[in-house]
Amino acid sequence: MAMTKPICRFSTKVAKGIFVLCLAFVLMPVCRSQDQSQQATAGDAGESGTSTDLFVMLGSDFVRPGLATKANYNIGIGHTFGFLKKDPVGDELTFGYTYEDGGSGFWHSQFGSHTESLGVMKNFGLPKMKRVSGYTWVQLGITSLTGDPYVENRFYNGESLGAVVHFNDHNSIWIQETFNKIVTVPWYTTTSIGYTRSW
Repeated sequence: MAMTKPICRFSTKVAKGIFVLCLAFVLMPVCRSQDQSQQATAGDAGESGTSTDLFVMLGSDFVRPGLATKANYNIGIGHTFGFLKKDPVGDELTFGYTYEDGGSGFWHSQFGSHTESLGVMKNFGLPKMKRVSGYTWVQLGITSLTGDPYVENRFYNGESLGAVVHFNDHNSIWIQETFNKIVTVPWYTTTSIGYTRSW
C-alpha cells in the first residue's frame, strides 16, 4: 500500500496563522465601530454604510481547452479599511478558502484543489445605479492539489470582475467572473454567484 505524504506542516501553520491575523484585523475595527456607532448621528450612519462582508459563493470552472465544467466552492471574509479608500488597487482586504473539483466528475472526485488566499477588493459605484455596484478583486495564495500519492502545493493568482446586487445594507448577491492561474496548471476561468452578509 502506497504511503501518502501529508500537507507540509509549515504551509498548514502559515495558513492558520494568516487566518488568525486576518480575523483579528477584521474583528478589531468591528468592535470599535460598535462603540462609535452609539455616538454617530443618523446622517453619519447613512453615509458610513457597511464595512465587513462574509461571503459564500458557488460556481463552475470553465477549464480551457474544452470548457469542461467543474464545481467551485468559496467561503471568505473581507473588511473595508478607511485608509485604503483612495488606493487604486483596493479598499477591502479579504481572506478566502476555495475548493475546486479536479477529477472526471462535476461535484467532487478524488482529485481536487484547496486554496487559501489573501486578496484586495476595490468597490465602485455604477452610473445611474442604486441597487447594483461593481468590484475588482485580486487574490494571491497557496493551492494544495490532492488525489495523487503526494500533496502538491502551488502558488495561486486570481483576478475577478464582479457585480453586487444590494437588497439592503446587510444582504446582497455577488456575481463574478474570475481568471485563475495556478503555477504548473493551465489557466482557466470561473463563473460564480453567491450570497453575502454585511455589517
